[in-house]
Amino acid sequence: MAGGAARVLLAALLGVLPAAAERELRFRPPAEAPVRLFTEPELARYDGQQEGQPIYLAVKGVVFDVTSGKEFYGKGAPYNALVGKDSTRGVAKMSLDPADLTHDITGLTEEELKSLDDIFNNVYKAKYPIVGYTSRRILNEDGSPNLDFKPEDQPHFNIKDEF
Repeated sequence: MAGGAARVLLAALLGVLPAAAERELRFRPPAEAPVRLFTEPELARYDGQQEGQPIYLAVKGVVFDVTSGKEFYGKGAPYNALVGKDSTRGVAKMSLDPADLTHDITGLTEEELKSLDDIFNNVYKAKYPIVGYTSRRILNEDGSPNLDFKPEDQPHFNIKDEF
C-alpha cells in the first residue's frame, strides 16, 4: 500500500481524518462497473434463467445485482418472479402475483409504501450493489429525455442515500 494511502487508512481507522479527506472517501464511487441505464428488454435479459449470467432486480427504478442471493432469485428459486424487471409494486405488497410485478405504485396504501421504503433501504440497498437505473425513471414513453425529471422530486426516492 502506498504511503499516502496507508496514512489515510490509518487516519480513517483512528477517526482523525480531515473533513475534506473524509468526504472524498465517503463519496468516492466504487471502482466496479459503471452504473448504466436499462430499458425493459435489457433488464429482462437478467432474469436468472441463464447459468452464469448476473441476476438483476429493479425496485423504485434502481437496478440491483442480486446474483449473490441466487438461492432466492435464481432459476426455480422462490423470488425468481421478481427479477428481470422493476417489481416495485410486488415488493411493496409482498406479492408475486404477475399483475403486481410492475413499477406502478398507483393506489398503494400508506402501509405498503412504508413497507416498500423499509425493504428498499434495509434489504436491497443494504445487501446488493446498484448497477443502474431503469430508463423509465428519466425518459418519456417515446424515449426522449424527460427534461422535468429531478430525482429529488420523485416520490419515495432520495438520491443522496443511494451513493
